[in-house]
Amino acid sequence: MPKDWSGSGVDLHLDPDTAGGRRTGLERALRAAIRTGRLAPGDTVPSTRALAAQLRLSRGTVTAAYDQLAAEGYLTTVPGSGTRVAETAQPAPTGPPSPPGTGEPVHDLLPGRPDLSAFPARAWLRSTRRVLAAAPPEAYALGDPRGRPELRAALAGYLGRARGVHADPDRIVITSGYAQSLGLLAEVLAGSGTTAIAMEEPGHPFHREVVRRHCLKIVPLPVDDLGARAGPLGRAGAAVLTPAHQYPTGATLHPDRRRALTARARATGATIIEDDYDGEFRYDRHPVGALQGTAPGHVVYAGTASKTLAPALRLAWLVLPAHLVEPVAEAKRLADAHTQSLGQLVLADLIGTHAYDRHVRASRLRYRRRRDLLAGTLRDRVPHVRVQGIAAGLHALVLLPDGGPGEAAILERAATRGLALMPLRDHWQNPSGRPQGFVIGYSTPLAAAYRPALDALCSVL
Repeated sequence: MPKDWSGSGVDLHLDPDTAGGRRTGLERALRAAIRTGRLAPGDTVPSTRALAAQLRLSRGTVTAAYDQLAAEGYLTTVPGSGTRVAETAQPAPTGPPSPPGTGEPVHDLLPGRPDLSAFPARAWLRSTRRVLAAAPPEAYALGDPRGRPELRAALAGYLGRARGVHADPDRIVITSGYAQSLGLLAEVLAGSGTTAIAMEEPGHPFHREVVRRHCLKIVPLPVDDLGARAGPLGRAGAAVLTPAHQYPTGATLHPDRRRALTARARATGATIIEDDYDGEFRYDRHPVGALQGTAPGHVVYAGTASKTLAPALRLAWLVLPAHLVEPVAEAKRLADAHTQSLGQLVLADLIGTHAYDRHVRASRLRYRRRRDLLAGTLRDRVPHVRVQGIAAGLHALVLLPDGGPGEAAILERAATRGLALMPLRDHWQNPSGRPQGFVIGYSTPLAAAYRPALDALCSVL
């Protein structure tokens, strides 16, 4: 009967080359595993008994190989803790060294991310404990592709209360991030005969790529100080808008434009996709309600936890018109079956206990202080630039004056200071002759890193 070593402790895949002897081959295999990083400093290696059984070697052979690598400094034995990879054993570098300026930035002002040091870890942990104690067994299985009913019910209440959304739990689909939400909608719209989608100009370049992947033509939807214009919607079967805080200009969609866009959608049967990516964060007056609340039969509301909590949670949601629920749920099922349940249940608990509201309110105050510091610092130290779009959201648009250094020159200067910036040029479908500037993500730096990042920005500008 073969030996059962399945419970023998740490697993380690080795394939020793026995040329030159079994012990020598084992030593070579262990060195290679450490040098390539498969065994990292501090990792425990299998016991001599377990590895001997796994590789069908004598225990004496394995012991001798371990002793040799310990003598060379690769392994160390800690009484009571077994044999480990020595802390001084570093894996060999793979590939050529990175050129200067291509590593992690010293100062990160790229948009699109909240302050991750402010993640409500204690509240998340408390909710996780409650969820694990009470979750039924079926919570750990694949379920309704629309998502857990607990989260859909919690979101229906929260979105109606906080964002003015007409949300029925049965018309909500939970997704793994806004990019998936947009991809699912593009797929469903293309399958129903839509050939073109209007997207804001300027707009998010990655989102354009998500739409293009489904072979849909993109119709530019010009944006000015009043937000997106309704005219081009007549040439497209759908439109993607950021009405509460346009990305990247920061404009809020004017009430007249809101009415014109929804009227055009009703008249033509077009679908509006409302990307409410940072709608909770308005500073100078009460947040503008969701566009979806004025035309729930024609507007898809798309929200996400990426800006309020953290993008790594991969939790987002769609509130859909009735006719889109079934096709979007089926597209979700075929894409990845189901968004992970534990995070959904934890978020539902956060919303139900109002810990989510408390976190959003605290974040709003924190980001308002950051916005005020950014605007005041630039006004005092770099008065020749113009700052706009700061009434809401997590980013500001800093426009460069005519006749001065352009985006390319400033990006080169920023690289020497380790400062990561997002140029405005990346957001235009055709950047020729457009205004130049930078989209500054003032929520991105960790708390202690914000003022140094602003100092670097002012120095570069």
